[in-house]
Amino acid sequence: MVEFATQRQSWLDQLLDLPHGIPSHDTFNRVLQLIDPDALSRCLGQDGEDLLGHLDQKQLCFDGKKLKGVSPRSKGNQGMYILNAWVAENRVCIGQKKVGEKTNEITAIPELISELDIAGSIVSIDAIGCQQKIAAQIINQQADYLLALKKNQKELYDQTQDSFELNPAQIMDEQWEYDHGRYEQRRCEILPAQGMLLPELIDQWEGIHTLVKIEAHREEKGKRSTEIRYYISSATMDNPRYYNHLVRGHWGIENLLHWHLDISFSEDASRARKGFAPQNLATLRKMALHRMTQMSDKLSIKKRRFRASLNNDYLLKVLQL
Repeated sequence: MVEFATQRQSWLDQLLDLPHGIPSHDTFNRVLQLIDPDALSRCLGQDGEDLLGHLDQKQLCFDGKKLKGVSPRSKGNQGMYILNAWVAENRVCIGQKKVGEKTNEITAIPELISELDIAGSIVSIDAIGCQQKIAAQIINQQADYLLALKKNQKELYDQTQDSFELNPAQIMDEQWEYDHGRYEQRRCEILPAQGMLLPELIDQWEGIHTLVKIEAHREEKGKRSTEIRYYISSATMDNPRYYNHLVRGHWGIENLLHWHLDISFSEDASRARKGFAPQNLATLRKMALHRMTQMSDKLSIKKRRFRASLNNDYLLKVLQL
């Protein structure tokens, strides 16, 4: 940061008031350690809102990411986990929450949801978020949910699995993808929760309406694999293509957010560990990714960063989006 600012000081002087010149490395370090991370996270959310306007009819994905560089080598240290809220259609992160050292995402998810205006959206979460209280909270905030279902909810999982085995779906949707030598076929089937699950189980899950089955066949480097995944949803759509699209859309948070943070922004290589610096830098990277993603050229994110570092006019366009 210091080296970039030093080389661009004459340009920065046109945008900022820098009476004492470019701050030193130690000053950057102290400031990043002291800034209130919650306040900066609110700036991230506001930045996302400015780009989106609203979340109505959007898919909002929740997933956590570990900042590996934060973990010192001391035995037993688990590092820092950040829970992110990602809008699939627009590739924008609108919120984040640090996962406490003695808690997990089950605690952080309701806290982050409560901070967002999710009305009209559909919230997708991995199996750790498949909890009755989280489902009820999403419904109470006037949104729908798509929750991955695993054996952490054994009774619900078993009844859902049995429902698809005993009631072959009348309609299904198939999608195919071929990318970098990997071929994948995803078949989606849906069933109504009413009449398939026991009434007492339906009463426990606020708004549950649709059961979803995804059967994925993959072939990569000559190896074939098959995986069957189940989901529950409050959405009332009776088209399996809709749910197939949502399931695929949820993985965008891994491929388009977490991947870019690691590969394009070298997040795992960061060694900022003290104070609030790791959390604040994670926020700034996401805000930078917002801007890079919105550029209309055909460059990769990494090349856009490189061009911005060389070309002041291009950098100004990025900042003014």
